[in-house]
Amino acid sequence: MRTIIVADDDSMFRELVTEILKQGGYKVLAAEDGLAAWNLMQKQKVDLAVLDLNMPNMDGLELTKKIRGDARYKDLPVLMLTIRALIEDQVAGYDRGADDYLTKPFDNKMLLTRVKVLERRILPQ
Repeated sequence: MRTIIVADDDSMFRELVTEILKQGGYKVLAAEDGLAAWNLMQKQKVDLAVLDLNMPNMDGLELTKKIRGDARYKDLPVLMLTIRALIEDQVAGYDRGADDYLTKPFDNKMLLTRVKVLERRILPQ
């Protein structure tokens, strides 16, 4: 079973994403911000990250940059899941190393599909 870390400061969205991913067959670690997610990643193995852009302490862009700068996580699939839909925000996400970008509100099936695509393309079978 793959483990996905979900970082979002909005508890309602974090719980929603967590539940969708659990129903999709994933183990989920949830964090209220990027710093908490990074600390969890130091203690537990994760296979994929779903990150909000706007978070206190460490936002999704900072966390993605940190992930890409660490040899242990350089190939970790990262999906940005955020309300920020501007092209500039999406470009910034991709520039920092995100593999995909999905805006809120989102369709539950689309979230699972995007995660499965990242899993299939990036993670060893």
